[in-house]
Amino acid sequence: MVASSPRTLQASNDKAHEDVRVAVLGASGYTGSEIIRLLANHPHFRITVMTADRKAGQSIGSVFPHLITQDLPDMVAIKDANFGDVDAVFCCLPHGTTQDIIKSLPKNLRVVDLSADFRLQDILEYEEWYGQPHRAPDLQKEAVYGLTEIWREEIRNAGLVANPGCYPTSIQLPLIPLIKANLIKCSHIIIDSKSGVSGAGRSPKEANLFTEVSEGIHAYGITKHRHVPEIEQGLSDVAHSKVTVSFTPHLMPMSRGMLSTIYVEMAPGVRIEDLHDQLKAYYENEEFVCMLKKGDTPHTRFVRGSNYCHVNVFPDRNPGKAIIISVIDNLVKGASGQALQNLNLMMGYPETTGLLSQPLFP
Repeated sequence: MVASSPRTLQASNDKAHEDVRVAVLGASGYTGSEIIRLLANHPHFRITVMTADRKAGQSIGSVFPHLITQDLPDMVAIKDANFGDVDAVFCCLPHGTTQDIIKSLPKNLRVVDLSADFRLQDILEYEEWYGQPHRAPDLQKEAVYGLTEIWREEIRNAGLVANPGCYPTSIQLPLIPLIKANLIKCSHIIIDSKSGVSGAGRSPKEANLFTEVSEGIHAYGITKHRHVPEIEQGLSDVAHSKVTVSFTPHLMPMSRGMLSTIYVEMAPGVRIEDLHDQLKAYYENEEFVCMLKKGDTPHTRFVRGSNYCHVNVFPDRNPGKAIIISVIDNLVKGASGQALQNLNLMMGYPETTGLLSQPLFP
């Protein structure tokens, strides 16, 4: 997934027993604020820089009152940020703006990018789906895709990690172990996913107004959602052949949460019990991926605010087919929580550090 590179070679774990000084770029967005919330419980990571161009000069408490008790530096414009007081960076900026910024950072910094700018290995595919040329192709070559439970060892030694998208996280976690074990066919995979409105970001948009999304549900990005190539890339890598999927996302009238219902055809001779047993064994020692007991249905409400992913497998009424259901919190395991999990690995700490808060219910 990654080639050796100057940034990777210069990064080291020699600060594993010191405070790690962290910059949060794009601190005024949802993923930025979620990083800050999670870091409040981290014993070793300390925020020294926060940027937000439109909120420069303001405190985080004035933008997000739920963080008012945190003793943090005021936000600054990126051009005014001092990276001499930083060891690692969470980049929570929109796609298209991130490449130039990360390219300009000191090479010794560990970087976790939460945008889509470094997720796709093929820069021509990036241009096709995102409508603009990739402006840091050399940097793309060194980026490691940050699906933690799957690419743990590659992430550990990386200098730049491309944090996965929320939909791809909820989809790849259950599918990759089954594809690796040749238990399902890679053709005709159908994915129906549903997300809370926070997945669309914090920028004001008419389509995301309360009156536009409440008391209803609608599909969007039909056949052309930008997470499609990321999903297919991850599945193809483990299948060692091109995998295509039918993927349709839906917007739900809730703040956060994500549910993916995945329809697959089992390989000849495979039983539904085989799928369940494979996923249970694959994630048996993983803190954040929980295979539920047979018959239990994953609910978004039971992972809310946490870094957990709940998964289960059900028999389809059509013989030889199965239904897989996966739930995450799109802002935590689908974004900021997974980013913190990755940076923990990169800096030599247990990846669960600061992430063991249990889900919020009710």
